[in-house]
Amino acid sequence: MKQRKFPIGLSIITALIIFSAVIMAIRFIYGLGAVTNLSDGRPWGLWISFDLYCGVALAAGGFIMASVVYIFNLKKYQPLVRSAILTAFLGYTLVILALLVDLGQPWYIWHVIIDWNVHSPLFEVAVCVILYTIVLALEFSPAIFERFNWHIPLKIIQSIQIPLVIAGIVLSTLHQSSLGSTLLMMPETLHTLWYTPILPILFLNSAIVVGLAMVIFETSLTSSVFGHKQDVDILGGLGKAVPYILGFYLLLKLGDLTVSGELGLVFSAYPQNFLWWGEIIIGVILPIILFSMPAVRQSRKALFWSAVLVIIGLIFNRLNAGMLGLEMRPGFSYFPHWMEFAISAGLVAYALAIVWLANHFLPMAHSKEVVAGNRSLSPE
Repeated sequence: MKQRKFPIGLSIITALIIFSAVIMAIRFIYGLGAVTNLSDGRPWGLWISFDLYCGVALAAGGFIMASVVYIFNLKKYQPLVRSAILTAFLGYTLVILALLVDLGQPWYIWHVIIDWNVHSPLFEVAVCVILYTIVLALEFSPAIFERFNWHIPLKIIQSIQIPLVIAGIVLSTLHQSSLGSTLLMMPETLHTLWYTPILPILFLNSAIVVGLAMVIFETSLTSSVFGHKQDVDILGGLGKAVPYILGFYLLLKLGDLTVSGELGLVFSAYPQNFLWWGEIIIGVILPIILFSMPAVRQSRKALFWSAVLVIIGLIFNRLNAGMLGLEMRPGFSYFPHWMEFAISAGLVAYALAIVWLANHFLPMAHSKEVVAGNRSLSPE
């Protein structure tokens, strides 16, 4: 197993986790003001824009791969499902942890379960995140059951696999779009280049395409680190769908600005237009060109870096919509405190540590399920 350089990386990851845990302790002891530059003029900052908005979108590969394999019956992608579901589960746990850090009184977070505000998109997001995290845990549990030869719970999960996948698709579709709906409550605050009634559709569309990119990205990384080589045709098959989804997304963006009569803002609304062009060129136009080329889809390295562009574009978009494109009250300014960056880095490091543990101790590379039947093979 290839371990030459990764132990050094694991040491760095562990150090980041410990360091961020200390800063989190400071936050909970002394309050938000001790670790953030947030204020009444900027209630949303890095944690919401990156940890929540980006985290949920980057976790979309879980429901996409599950639906591709178990609903559309494209079994050649089955080796990618387990790692995609783990990535999704970690993404949602990061969202929950980030919310606990960001909320002024996190010990009241459980009130969403008993105090229903059915008119709020945040309520729908909260419920869906809770339920989908449970669904992801159940979908990933066969890897643990196989590791310890727990046949009875494995058979139980396999018997409800399709309902779990359907529930995951419904829940993901609802809250991926509802994150866009939360921004619809800010018509006077969010810049016109990003504010649009079709924000829920744009958020769902971009989550789907970045979900595919994340599967390519994390599969390429784990293949390099752990030696789990996947057929390049499998990754290339995912990449083939990217130009179509991104093309539809680009048409929606340009069409919306044209219909609203605001297309000229992409040339005149300085400096926001530079941010808009950044996300469009990096995360949409370049990936459309690259993923449309057969030579790129047949190269592991080219697929990896093309997927990176999609991911960067998505992050750029969520930062623009959730932070950079929002106006602040007069007299206020905001740039994230270094402790905000440290906590976010620590949460990402935690996810990487779990991925390392899973790939070392659980059957991640290939599912043990027998496609033709309804039984499972015991681990070798």
